[in-house]
Amino acid sequence: MGIEESETMNADAEMPGVCASELADWNAIDWRKVDKSIRRLQARIVKAQREGRYGKVKALSRILTRSFAAKALAVKRVTENKGKKTAGVDGVLWKSPTQKAKAVRELRPEGYRAKPLRRVYIPKSNGKMRPLGIPTMKDRAMQALYLLALDPVAESTADRYSFGFRRKRACADAEEYGFVFLSRKDGPPWVLEGDIKGCFDNISHEWLVENVPVEKRILRQWLKAGYMEGGSRFDTESGTPQGGIISPVLANLALDGLECLLYEEFSRVRGRRRRYGRRELAANPRVYLVRYADDFIITGNSKELLENEVKPLVSDFMAERGLTLSDEKTAITHIEDGFDFLGFNFRKYDGKLFVRPARKSVSAFLNGIREIIRSNPTAPAYALIEVLNPKIRGWCNYYRHVVSSETFKAVEHAIWKALWRWAVRRHRNKGARWVHDRYFSRIGTRDWVFQGYGPDKTRRVLLLPTTIRISRHVKVKLDANPYDPAWHTYFAWHEKQRVQRSLWRSQGARALWLSQHGICPVCGLPLAEVRQAPRHMLRRFSDNRLGGRFRRCGIGFSRRRRFWWMRVAKKTLFTHFSSSQKKRKGNPNSVHLAPAPGIARIEGDPERRNGAVGYHCLAGCA
Repeated sequence: MGIEESETMNADAEMPGVCASELADWNAIDWRKVDKSIRRLQARIVKAQREGRYGKVKALSRILTRSFAAKALAVKRVTENKGKKTAGVDGVLWKSPTQKAKAVRELRPEGYRAKPLRRVYIPKSNGKMRPLGIPTMKDRAMQALYLLALDPVAESTADRYSFGFRRKRACADAEEYGFVFLSRKDGPPWVLEGDIKGCFDNISHEWLVENVPVEKRILRQWLKAGYMEGGSRFDTESGTPQGGIISPVLANLALDGLECLLYEEFSRVRGRRRRYGRRELAANPRVYLVRYADDFIITGNSKELLENEVKPLVSDFMAERGLTLSDEKTAITHIEDGFDFLGFNFRKYDGKLFVRPARKSVSAFLNGIREIIRSNPTAPAYALIEVLNPKIRGWCNYYRHVVSSETFKAVEHAIWKALWRWAVRRHRNKGARWVHDRYFSRIGTRDWVFQGYGPDKTRRVLLLPTTIRISRHVKVKLDANPYDPAWHTYFAWHEKQRVQRSLWRSQGARALWLSQHGICPVCGLPLAEVRQAPRHMLRRFSDNRLGGRFRRCGIGFSRRRRFWWMRVAKKTLFTHFSSSQKKRKGNPNSVHLAPAPGIARIEGDPERRNGAVGYHCLAGCA
């Protein structure tokens, strides 16, 4: 490596004016520069990996993991995700900006030693318990740091039909490509449903250390950290900890290569010589693989092919990595009998393939809804609606890409029956008409819509599954790499299509997102990528048109005032930044904001003083 090239690589990792050892104010970090610096290094890692320059990949990864930008982003990730309030065995959490700045300064690979995991158990769908290992905050940050360098390599070497735990890929992509293989008239009629027994718990440590492009000393620390349970420490001889940030990528790296193995074995032209010297071509075995994490399906022409050739080959592939197929979940099924994959049921009727929500998924969803309704016999209607709506919306959005209209109708009727029983049980001495008038109303052309009124007299309405639009999912291109700059335009288009489909009922929000090109105008980061954990609160920003100032206080808020306050906060943010940064006219008004109850109030407005809600800028830009 030349001197000029080394200097260029080091320049990519530097942050102007800030370094990890001198960081004193966490709020002073410019996250736009952090994001730009990391993206540039990750793009160079992808290019070097594609060209086969593995020495340069190693050097770039080392520079990235030692850079201030990567350390700051790693700490930011572990302090802003859903597990930010869950401590490891040391009981340490990073909450304040001072603690986060100190964590960035102390995040060094040199002399690092991982601590044991805290073992907890969560229930599985089959009634068994799944063990989870919770690392400490520092171990999580270290894993997030090395993941920034490892993930671009994993994306460059991943199987094309692998969709689990990968950026810009989802279950819907796996379902769509499975539909492509099986929906053809001459498509494969037999399917091997594969499931790996204890995938995360049984991966060979030796195989991971030899084949994963991560510093071996650091990787051994994570794999051999052990876990604490009942006050005792236990060693780990195999597997990756479920709950670790880097574990999904390690599992994907272990399973990558199965697709190439099947292609090399079954894409050859097999046959015998004819009488006149011509080759008699054998029938195409039509062996295709679609994998999502440790769940996969393999298609084939015949049951004998899958049972006698494909399954032994897959078993040998897994054995090299210390894995085995689960006898309970691995089966060979004809497409006309149907099979379940990722909660979808694939089945052909008279030669035509239909993909529907699986019966087990529908039953589990309805059981959960009924349990919520049954466990809240005295809750007000509006509170019940606020609990049910997110669950109904999430479940319906997952299945809105397949043939779900009839299922949505059945689910809607089942939910109505449960709510009717709930309402009648509350008022045993009232008639059916009285119960209907109190809890149900007519909205548009729909009658019997469950409703409730909150303390602020605003009406909440239950989301009806049949109002969710059924639309075909746009598949991601198999060769697309989110870390490769050549694919940035494609992913911007793909994200645009996703937003247009998801915001079809909100014309204003969709037009606003399109006018901003999906970018937060204050922090400059994509609106879809910054998710949680507020950074700063609004402090004393003035707006001459509104005549208000913001200050810290401890007052609650209502739903109506929450939406009013969000409009105020947006206008104030843009008034401040348009004057300070001299932005062009026609500023958009969609920014990264998250509600933070009781931290701000409006002065000079006695009617709205008791109930304002402060808003944080999610990107740390305010």
